[in-house]
Amino acid sequence: MSTAMMNMWISFIGLFLMFVSAVTAIYSREKLKGVVRTIGMIVAFVCLVVSGIIVFFIVIGGPTAAIT
Repeated sequence: MSTAMMNMWISFIGLFLMFVSAVTAIYSREKLKGVVRTIGMIVAFVCLVVSGIIVFFIVIGGPTAAIT
């Protein structure tokens, strides 16, 4: 698998984690209470931080060489 393809899949994982973070945060704030709400918000925050790190490294890595 080429580097460009690997970067694409890793960036998809980052996007998926952002989606999970948003859904978890909204669900936690609207439906959950007490300790479960806190755990849900912590999970959402961790997903957001991990996805931010992934996107940061993919963007800083720059473009990959094209295979011709």
